[in-house]
Amino acid sequence: MAKASDAISKLKSAGNPERALHSQKYFRTGPGEYGEGDVFLGVRVPVVRKLVGEFRGLELVELGKMLHSPFHEARLFALLSMAEGFRRSTESERTAIYNLYMNSTDRVNGWDLVDSSAPHIPGVYLQNREKQPLYALAVSNSLWDRRIAIIATLHFIRNNSFAYTLDISEILLNDKVDLIQKAVGWMLREVGNRNPGLEEDFLCTRYRRMPRTMLRYAVEKFDSETRNRYMKGLI
Repeated sequence: MAKASDAISKLKSAGNPERALHSQKYFRTGPGEYGEGDVFLGVRVPVVRKLVGEFRGLELVELGKMLHSPFHEARLFALLSMAEGFRRSTESERTAIYNLYMNSTDRVNGWDLVDSSAPHIPGVYLQNREKQPLYALAVSNSLWDRRIAIIATLHFIRNNSFAYTLDISEILLNDKVDLIQKAVGWMLREVGNRNPGLEEDFLCTRYRRMPRTMLRYAVEKFDSETRNRYMKGLI
């Protein structure tokens, strides 16, 4: 029976010190930065995904160990495995995966970790359930919790359900963190891709209060004239 240690050994073997150094800078792991203290092995994402396939069926308890690894790629491996397993699991197994995820959000501590897992685990699980867990994350002091809250709603958007995205965007409207501003703007843009009028209804009474980064992401797909009017406060 495969263990977390076996998968981590494979990840270490696939690592590249030069790529690891680049990742440390790219993901801002220096003192005071959002990824402070994170450790990279230098494994490319396609390689991580390939190893997920090789270790398909790794038990949830072992994935939990990987989720608590200091290595970024090990946590990515765990989250990708959990997301893949979630798609083919029974309802009770899905609940176990969801519970592990929600009890370990402090380990989903990178924008790539959030974006590759939040729509596929809490997003899917909460599709037909109460959304209170996401509202609780939206007011967390953790920027990663807040990013999970808004990015999880991408699953709802893909199913033409927009209200929760707009609710959480309202909560995060004045967030000071760049990664949250980008995430909210991105999700509003996704709403607009499916329902342009709804996005504009939301923006027209709020865009002047939004951080510029959030607004820029939200109006990115608008025609140039409309986009410029929003950015210049002329709507």
